[in-house]
Amino acid sequence: MSARATNMPLAPAAIAALRAQLAQTIVGQQALLDRLVIALLTGGHLLVEGLPGLAKTTAVKALAEAVHAGFQRIQFTPDLLPGDLTGTDVYLPGEGAMRFVPGPLFHDIVLADEINRAPAKVQSALLEAMQERQVTVGGVTRALPELFLVMATQNPLEQSGTYPLPEAQLDRFLLHVVLDYPQADEELRILDMALARDLAPTASAVAQPTAVSAAAVLDARHAVRRVHLAPILRHYIVELVRATRTPGARVPRLQGMVEAGASPRAVLALAHAAQALAYLRGRDFVLPDDIQELAPDVLRHRIVLALEADLQGLSTDDLVAALLQAIPVP
Repeated sequence: MSARATNMPLAPAAIAALRAQLAQTIVGQQALLDRLVIALLTGGHLLVEGLPGLAKTTAVKALAEAVHAGFQRIQFTPDLLPGDLTGTDVYLPGEGAMRFVPGPLFHDIVLADEINRAPAKVQSALLEAMQERQVTVGGVTRALPELFLVMATQNPLEQSGTYPLPEAQLDRFLLHVVLDYPQADEELRILDMALARDLAPTASAVAQPTAVSAAAVLDARHAVRRVHLAPILRHYIVELVRATRTPGARVPRLQGMVEAGASPRAVLALAHAAQALAYLRGRDFVLPDDIQELAPDVLRHRIVLALEADLQGLSTDDLVAALLQAIPVP
């Protein structure tokens, strides 16, 4: 692991300031904050799942406010139409012509709140935007901003009136982060911060300083791509992803537990996410720990379990944990 990339900057002060600013807004949830910055540094999309009140929306909005970039929140509902996202052609009587009015997807950072409430046609429109970074309306294809990324939230409890995301859409998300309740001391700190804001409403209304510009983020993305990923770690990533397709070959008790494993897109996602995590932690090379830490978030939404796994109460996280134990670390 002594080989390092050619001269490249480590995480600049702007990115460190961004991470620190997020920590001032969101108490606990350190893994979520790291994943938010990783998504920003890679240009990958992020799906955040958790119970109500765990600061999913607040965290994404805090990131958008800390970046000097266009931001739009979309509240997904069952009556949403594709044009509500992409925009539509509008006839202007005064000009006697049609003019395209851009939708909310034409922003740098898009918060798709409660994404699983969107019907299939809306999900299809969002799928093109996420994968191709473009939208097509009236037969005309238009490119989205270079910084474009989608950060989506969903509530795992509410199933009434929802449309579960198909595997093709889930695979477009770089990371799928699952949140849990904060610790007792963290909840106490949340309460203290809320009460302090109530006592000083004028101070809380002052906007936080912008930590990073869009140009700095794009520069950081180029730097992340130069983070060194050793050949032995590349083999490790491929081996790990391939093992999700036939887990029984590595762990006999997992035989027949998977209907479909992770696709080659997972290999790219895990490699890029590991590079971003190394960069965020001030290194210009990836360690096995980076890969192991991010593997559950990269793989959990890309594995389709068989009925037998459901009957035995086996989750995708259990399966990934078993494979991480079974596959030797370089």
